[in-house]
This record gives sequence, structure tokens and C-alpha cells, in this order.
Amino acid sequence: MKTITVVFYDREFAGEWTYDLDEQKIQPFFDALNAELNSAGVQFDFCNEPNITLRVNGYGDLLNSIRIRSPEDGFSSLCLGQFIGPSPDTDLLADIKRGVRRVAFSPESIVPAGGDAICHNCGCGC
Repeated sequence: MKTITVVFYDREFAGEWTYDLDEQKIQPFFDALNAELNSAGVQFDFCNEPNITLRVNGYGDLLNSIRIRSPEDGFSSLCLGQFIGPSPDTDLLADIKRGVRRVAFSPESIVPAGGDAICHNCGCGC
């Protein structure tokens, strides 16, 4: 079974912009995602990375403060926003689901590190 881990970096919101993420919804979200997709051979997990704090100026930065790890696909730390692009509804859990499904089922569609991606200055080193 392939395991994909979603890593939440600590965030420091800049200015007046914030995003209210109900931390109590994260575990049930992953439970439902696993119930939906475990039969396809994919397991999802999440963790917090308190040793890294990223400054968040808007929703795009918030997406980039969430990293996807899928070692079996060669991804050690993908910025969510870098490969899913703009969000139509700024619904973070829906965007995470969209991202992990893409990694799980079409990793070949994600530009590899060093590809033609433009650095978005989130600190990932791309």
C-alpha cells in the first residue's frame, strides 16, 4: 500500500489576512479520505512540523505551507500550491483532497523538482 503524508508547517499570518482552519476537522477528514481510497491501495496520513514556520500573506502561501510526501513517487516535500495551482473556492480541505488524489493517481502529471516551475519564495528551495 502506498502511503502519502500531508505535512502541516507552522504558519505565521502576516497583516490582517488569516484563515480559520478548524484543527478538529483534520483527523475526521483523513479518516474519510482513507475510507474512500484505501481500497485503491493508497493510505493517507498527516503530521505537524512545528520546527518550520512559514509566513503566510494569503491563500497561496497557505497552500505552500502544506507539503505532500510520497516517497514511492519520488516526492519528499511537494508544496501543495505549487502543483495544484489556484484554488477555485479557497476550501483548504477540498484543496488538500484534490492534491493528494493527484499525487496518488497521476504523479506523472506533476513537474519534478528542477522542472520549469517558477519559485514562489516559500522556502522550499525550488
